[in-house]
Amino acid sequence: MNSIFVYADVPLLLPSVKKVTQPIIEEIIIEGAQRVEPSTIKSYLLVRKGDLFNQARLNRSLKSLFATSLFSDVSFSLQKANLIIQVVENPLINRVAFEGNNARTDEELGTEMNLRPRVIFTRTKIQNDVERILTIYRRTGRFAAKVEPKLIQLPQNRVDLIFEINEGDITNVESVRFVGNQKISDDTLSSVIKTKESAWWRFLSDDDVYDPDRLNYDIALLRKFYLTEGYADFRVLSSSAELTPNKKRFFITFSINEGKRYRVDNVSVNANLRGLKVEELSDNVIIQKGDWYDVEIVEKVVDKLTHKIGELGHAFVDVRPKIKRDRKTGGINIIFEIKEGPRVFVEKIDISGNVRTMDKVIRREFRIIEGDAFNSSKLRRSKQRIENLGYFEKVNLQNKQGSSKDKAIVKVEVEEKSTGSISVGAGFSSSVGALAEFGISEKNFLGKGQKLNLKTTIASSKSQIDLSFTEPYFLDQDVSSGIDLFHSRQDFQSVSSFDMQRTGLGLRIGYPVNENLRQNWAYLIRKATIKDIDSSASSLIQKTKGTEYLSQLQHVITHDKLDKQLEPTEGYLLALTTSLAGLGGGLQHLNNYIRGQKYYSIADEWVASLSGGAGYVFGIGIDVHLLERFHLGGNNLRGFESRGADPRDTATDDALGGEWIYTGSLQLRFPVGLSKDFGVSGRAFTDLGGIGSLSPTNSTTKDPGSIRLAPGLGLSWRSPMGPILLDFGFPVLKESYDNIEYVRVSFGTRF
Repeated sequence: MNSIFVYADVPLLLPSVKKVTQPIIEEIIIEGAQRVEPSTIKSYLLVRKGDLFNQARLNRSLKSLFATSLFSDVSFSLQKANLIIQVVENPLINRVAFEGNNARTDEELGTEMNLRPRVIFTRTKIQNDVERILTIYRRTGRFAAKVEPKLIQLPQNRVDLIFEINEGDITNVESVRFVGNQKISDDTLSSVIKTKESAWWRFLSDDDVYDPDRLNYDIALLRKFYLTEGYADFRVLSSSAELTPNKKRFFITFSINEGKRYRVDNVSVNANLRGLKVEELSDNVIIQKGDWYDVEIVEKVVDKLTHKIGELGHAFVDVRPKIKRDRKTGGINIIFEIKEGPRVFVEKIDISGNVRTMDKVIRREFRIIEGDAFNSSKLRRSKQRIENLGYFEKVNLQNKQGSSKDKAIVKVEVEEKSTGSISVGAGFSSSVGALAEFGISEKNFLGKGQKLNLKTTIASSKSQIDLSFTEPYFLDQDVSSGIDLFHSRQDFQSVSSFDMQRTGLGLRIGYPVNENLRQNWAYLIRKATIKDIDSSASSLIQKTKGTEYLSQLQHVITHDKLDKQLEPTEGYLLALTTSLAGLGGGLQHLNNYIRGQKYYSIADEWVASLSGGAGYVFGIGIDVHLLERFHLGGNNLRGFESRGADPRDTATDDALGGEWIYTGSLQLRFPVGLSKDFGVSGRAFTDLGGIGSLSPTNSTTKDPGSIRLAPGLGLSWRSPMGPILLDFGFPVLKESYDNIEYVRVSFGTRF
């Protein structure tokens, strides 16, 4: 009796067989196989030659063959004592192509595909790949995209796979609405989140393109904002994105519950560690009674307490804030509980994702090493240092259980970004006029963290070329070293009646004293030539004609507590620079200059700052050379031209510079009412300064050393093509011979 079995996508049902003696399989014959060897097919079977015919095993064998994805159809038949297996192989992909894609390249789409040349084709895989392509387009806001796969049959059971793509238009955000906010306005909340409503000026940004991942990020931003404003009960009830029927616009709605706003009633520290006194920690609790509750400040206190306790010799601590709300009074009590934490050590630091950057470049930024006591504060600082390198798009740091309970594995996942750039620019500066610029830079040279820069500037009154190389970890120590080569020519005819040319070589070395204090040493050898002196120039300038050589040792110590380098909002910076010339060369002097900056965050986007500097240079056995004096005006005193407030030869109007200087500035940075996307901010400032002590002098020189003062207003724009600065200064304290500059502009373009 012959039986035929056909496999489908449902459990195999075999005809009932009368209870007779089961035949023995004498031979297994494979038919239809082209690429797959018969022996390979037989290896998936649960029956062998000589076995008794077994209905259940044949059923599982069919499923096993289909699970290989090698076949589109399989059937079994029993002819006499021979088991015949008929197979239809899935085709082999010869080529994968994309048609109609303009917004995404073939390479971008191809990297996401499961199906590739020389891969077996299956309908399940093609459905998955279609969904992958759609996901790629949806991430970039193209929710109307359509993908249709097509097959072109080729000889030898091969196919060309073509994905025909209709990308559709970008699906923008038509509106963002907030429901449930009573205390905070829609405009304020709109400025908090990343997603923006579509507008013509956002053509350089994709924030108005719907992205579901960005929507989750917006929820986190809203929560963080409310928790820093005192709303400890805040919740996002729901967030929805409604797509219009034509798939061209999204309407986004956030439903929120603000809850009550809380003020701090009481702050206390409860320390349960032997030998630890609460009085030693009081300076680190920066929360005062009556303040609005701010979760960021609470986190800062936790970090400060953890760090301070560590300095006092307690390596294993657990600092946890306990929050007790009184919903009737709107008061909140904060208790910082300090207990001995679990004794956990770092077993291993595992780094992944760095294709180009060497492991040691990342590892050396860690504030802890393998074998150290686990410290979450140092771990956060390590992450910040890695991010500050500027080599990575993302830095993800996680803690995993080690080989035992007292060991932890720190996993670091990074996503690299481009660190090299070529810039070509053109622009204008009040100091040097129209300018053109070309630069090549690499911040992570050969993946070693080294910096290489070449920059050329050509301006109407200045030309310069600079080449520099920096090794941040010389001999694998936390010591930076570098070399600088430069050549410049500058026209000072309009202010001092001469031209200058400089060529020099500088060597640098620097090292940290602690986390915030750094020392740098530098040696400079330079050749400077003063030439083309106007015949009517001051006699004091006429005497400096010719070439002078400078050999100078410089020391800089910097204490940096700024929260960020670009547009800081909090913290301070102090720096003292001392330069000694006379180790060879013709110039001999000692130059000291100190500067400081302090920033105060008043409100969101409102930042007050106080900055100043003072310097004094004196000759050692000789007068201070013209090129080594200080100058006042321009960037360090707005409202006055560059060198416009210098001691001056009034007979020739030549600026001569001074041997001492001081400057100060009080400034308020504030929003101007435009969307943050514009990157425009305003500032109100008052600059002051003084300069003096000119030696030698003549009968027509003026050197009063008087104070100059100029209030003003300004605008800055962080444009995609470079920073643009516009300042209006109005001197109120000045000398009659000073050169005034009411409007100062500086901008550049990069393309």
